Amino acid sequence: MKYTAPIAILSGLTAAAPQFGGLGGGSGSSTSNELLQGSCKKVILIFARASTEAGNMGGSMGPQVCSGLKSALNNDVICQGVGGPYTAGLMDNVKAEGTTQEAIGEATRMFTTADTKCPDSIIVFGGFSQGTAVMHGSVKALPNNIKEKIAGGVLFGDTRNAEDNGQVPNFPKDKIKIYCEEDDGVCGQGLSVTGGHFVSLRKRMIL
Repeated sequence: MKYTAPIAILSGLTAAAPQFGGLGGGSGSSTSNELLQGSCKKVILIFARASTEAGNMGGSMGPQVCSGLKSALNNDVICQGVGGPYTAGLMDNVKAEGTTQEAIGEATRMFTTADTKCPDSIIVFGGFSQGTAVMHGSVKALPNNIKEKIAGGVLFGDTRNAEDNGQVPNFPKDKIKIYCEEDDGVCGQGLSVTGGHFVSLRKRMIL
């Protein structure tokens, strides 16, 4: 299984946002259950939204990353948001893992479902703000056989960036791209939502 093309696209597509479109261009729905309800394709994206965002993909980076991958890979992609027990509540950010255990468990269920339902597919993941904590908590504890199927991930405004030393524990650092501005308060071991928290988001979207 070759991972090079999907992870290169995943890492680079946000920098080329005008090519793929953004919120203003109708980049996609805030809810996507293509893994749970659809058929398998070459690549599966699992995404966790930011606090208070709608649906299970959110209204910002989730739909954009999904649309970008689909455009780049000839629509051979299915997108699945982390929903259900992950309510993206604002106060969940103060918990020990930066989110709830229920949210982490639901993300893990999505990875496990991808592995069992679509054994020949490549898995990639993403998260924005609290959604990055969901991914940190889930990915680091996945069994090795599932980790080996994950080509990589992109994290925006990573709330676990400082705590986990700029990487996802127990996962190859070269498979992760983290977007954190220098003045993003949530990336520096705190929950100060400064203007920088939204800078990298604005840079990678058509507003």
